[in-house]
Amino acid sequence: MASISTKVALGAGCYWGTEKYIVKDFQKKFPGSIVEAKVGFMSPDKNAMKNPSYRQVCSGSTGHVEVLNITLNEHTTPELFEELIKFFFTFHDPTTINRQGNDSGTQYASVIFCGDDQQKSIALRVKDELQQAIDKKKIREFAETTVQTGIIDEYTDFYPAQEEHQAYLAKHPLGYCNHRIRFKTW
Repeated sequence: MASISTKVALGAGCYWGTEKYIVKDFQKKFPGSIVEAKVGFMSPDKNAMKNPSYRQVCSGSTGHVEVLNITLNEHTTPELFEELIKFFFTFHDPTTINRQGNDSGTQYASVIFCGDDQQKSIALRVKDELQQAIDKKKIREFAETTVQTGIIDEYTDFYPAQEEHQAYLAKHPLGYCNHRIRFKTW
């Protein structure tokens, strides 16, 4: 069994929906695969502002993205990581730049912060497979036709959002969420 990092952060627009789909729905398919998941902020720039507030991130001036920071279980395989990345692409629109539905701004980018080179390689391959499926019109559920998801090969500092934003949709089931399953098969 090949070793792969257990840390990854996923940005798919509003982090409430990302958290709901990964923590609740992905774990239904792969029970026990996630040890911990917290919403918060990361920037692809390792010199970005340290510990930004929610308001600062929402201003668009910090370069941070709303993410779900995930710790996978210690037995994670490359195959499980690939399933996670494929699932990530099913519930948000990776073809829009800094936008998911009505949410617009740099904090809503589609991005994967990889924990190691193996994760990066898998993420790039899955992104390419998705682009091929779009090009062949096998997948038509997105606003545009080019996958814009950033694949960041350096896992930078993660800053947790305030406690009231953690597990928000679990606490407020009727809360705002623009995510939805767009397709089920690749």
